[in-house]
Amino acid sequence: MSLRIAARIARRELRGGLKGFWILLTCLALGVAAIAAVGSVRAAIEAGLVREGAALLGGDAEISLTYRFADPEERAWLESRSQMLSEVVDFRSMAVVGQGDAAERALTQVKGVDAAWPMVGEARFDPPMTAAEALGPTPSGLPGAAMEALLSDRLGLSVGDVFRLGVQEFQLTAILLSEPDAGAASFGFGPRTLVLRRSLENSQLLGPGTLFDTRYRLMLAPGTDPDALRAELRRQFPDSGTRWRDSRRGAPGIELFVDRIGAFLVLVGLTGLAVGGIGVSAAVRAYLERKTQVIAVLKTLGAPGRTIFQVYFLQIGALTLLGVLAGLAIGAAVPLLLAPLLEARLPVPAIFRPYPAPLAEAALYGVLTAFVFTLWPLARTRQVRAAALFRDLGDMSGTRMGAGPWVAVTVALAGLVGAAAWFSGLPRLAVGTAGGILASFLVLLLAAMLVRRLARAAAGAGWVRGRTPLRLALGAIGGPREEATSVILSLGLGLTVLAAVGQIESNLRQAIRQELPERAPAYFFVDIQGDQLEPFLARLEGDPAVSAVETAPMLRGILTRINDRPAREVAGDHWVLRGDRGVTYAARPPEGTRITQGEWWPEDYAGPPLVSFSDEIAQEIGLKLGDSITVNILGRDLTARIASFREVDFSTAGIGFVMAMNPAALQAAPHTHIATVYAAPEAEAAILRDLGGRFPNITAVPVREVIDRAAGALSGIAAATAWAAGATLVTGFIVLIGAAAAGERARVFEAAVLKTLGATRGRILFSFALRSVMLGAAAGAVALLAGALGGWAVMTFVMDAPFHFDPVSALAIVAGGVTATLVAGLAFALRPLAARPAAVLRAQE
Repeated sequence: MSLRIAARIARRELRGGLKGFWILLTCLALGVAAIAAVGSVRAAIEAGLVREGAALLGGDAEISLTYRFADPEERAWLESRSQMLSEVVDFRSMAVVGQGDAAERALTQVKGVDAAWPMVGEARFDPPMTAAEALGPTPSGLPGAAMEALLSDRLGLSVGDVFRLGVQEFQLTAILLSEPDAGAASFGFGPRTLVLRRSLENSQLLGPGTLFDTRYRLMLAPGTDPDALRAELRRQFPDSGTRWRDSRRGAPGIELFVDRIGAFLVLVGLTGLAVGGIGVSAAVRAYLERKTQVIAVLKTLGAPGRTIFQVYFLQIGALTLLGVLAGLAIGAAVPLLLAPLLEARLPVPAIFRPYPAPLAEAALYGVLTAFVFTLWPLARTRQVRAAALFRDLGDMSGTRMGAGPWVAVTVALAGLVGAAAWFSGLPRLAVGTAGGILASFLVLLLAAMLVRRLARAAAGAGWVRGRTPLRLALGAIGGPREEATSVILSLGLGLTVLAAVGQIESNLRQAIRQELPERAPAYFFVDIQGDQLEPFLARLEGDPAVSAVETAPMLRGILTRINDRPAREVAGDHWVLRGDRGVTYAARPPEGTRITQGEWWPEDYAGPPLVSFSDEIAQEIGLKLGDSITVNILGRDLTARIASFREVDFSTAGIGFVMAMNPAALQAAPHTHIATVYAAPEAEAAILRDLGGRFPNITAVPVREVIDRAAGALSGIAAATAWAAGATLVTGFIVLIGAAAAGERARVFEAAVLKTLGATRGRILFSFALRSVMLGAAAGAVALLAGALGGWAVMTFVMDAPFHFDPVSALAIVAGGVTATLVAGLAFALRPLAARPAAVLRAQE
């Protein structure tokens, strides 16, 4: 009966309209819309990857091999299991134009295809032509080739010009615009060059031990079970080192990246929803304070506290649903409206339509957030006394929340964090984000209390006397109203996110563009044949501009088993198991090696294979001394016992191997060498020209170009994060407007009293502006401190890199806080300034 009566009263009160609830609705709608939009875009990309899986992969299934081609038995099996088979080889090389000292060289990612390519989709060229026309023999007798415009522009090539790969000449027939299977490719260090596989036979680029990947794409008969075919491949060739993919996950790397960045942006959106929760709480509190007399009347008529709580819980619940629905509508509509633009800009396919799952996730977040932030003011309605009908007891700030609501809020918070951990698939990040938001709230709340206390103390200090606007501003900040708390909480959290993002981006950019090049080599040289190593080193050792050269034998292997168990059963999805890893051998520890456990083998050791493993990675996957690991190298399994662990520093961009074995275990296998060359920038061109001209099969990787590509990728991720954090800031600004609107009535009375005492409009306006500036500066300063601490924690504990405070982004954060509060405060200063004192003061009688 109580609930029915409460519902009737709630329905009648809502007939009065939504006045006073626009902040609540806007904050909820914006927070939910941001999360729904990010989730919808992620779902659209995932659906596109599923639909276009075969095109992205280049077939129904793909078998990859490392640094070798399929042997006749493997090739026969692949042909017998497929309706159509295509072979693709992928590797890095140098594209060369011209001869001698005038030659121009550029790093390129070469893709050699056969006549069956592409089996799904089509490649686009400029001028338009088929793949066979672009890559087949030209009238000059040279094989044709296509390359991306970035590479042709860098080399100054036009269609019809000639260039070299290794010792083989090619004629550029077209500019490569797009490849249907680009999503299946691994990360490339240079722009693409496309040629026929058979045209590379005389290039000297695919010799024994050189670094290349081979992919065999299969078109399967309808009804073929990919899982059964994969199992048959494993049984037929158990030690071949093959890797399997099928069109159900045609681009797993892209899918994983989209999933991770989408989950991260959703978590950033949750921060915006938390900021909106502050506005929701403030709006509910202000509404309930206006309803104090109504509550008192209900208490006088005998309504129990439970009924009163139900009345307003139902009202706020209905408004919450309205705000969530509005946010879902916006979040679903925006990606659809922007679909043409997004499809043109996204490098992967996407299917834009409403997706229930991300909308349901956003709705759940919205409802739980509203529950957490509204239960506190709602619970206090039960403690309003009937005496409030006869006394001015409209302020409920003195009431406290009982144990029951605290339990409910705790359960809702746990549900919110649990949902974020479940949906994101990143439980540690989700819990860390929740902890960061909660810690930021506590820091900002304590800062707000400190600011108010300091303002009260300063308002009565002697040095403030005679500075009336300043004294009025300090008195207002330290007064009983909660404007300072609301401003610092709402604006501070959004600025904290931006401050942290700014500090992290600045530090990563500095590390990538400035610190890394200072200690990184000028070039990586790969595919150095054994008989080329001595003359290669002779050229460099006589060059005074070369400060150091490091070399190492180089093989690649896939870690397949640990202690005779499948590696993934032991190490899960650790990155060291994703694809092949570098393996080297050495009779003695390289200079500077620090062994943390165990010992290196004797120089003349010739017993069973031993391996020295990276200490950090060993700890991550649970290895210990004496464990055995099995590595598949060139299609053959090699099992070695772990003899030692050593420190491996990948941050210098120098030579670093996860695994190093004794020479007798590997030196008989076909392999090449790699080298890092540390040289002055002015000598780099001459080094590349001399070595490239003498050893055309050797590939030089300019480290600075790789660093620039990494910095570009970082900029894109940072921009996406900054936009998400910007949405948080917009929500915070709306909360600011709500706080300013809620305090407008008090400022009208304040201005009336000040005018009566002789204050001019200019002085009153200056006092209002000074108040806003001080609150904005306080919010910006606190956010800067919290953001800097967050940035330091990420750089120190996640990135394992030094932290440097960036003053430019810091000043921007403080200036942003001041500007936001000033605009919001002055927007609601006009009415107080225009009010007539007599009318205002008579209304208070």
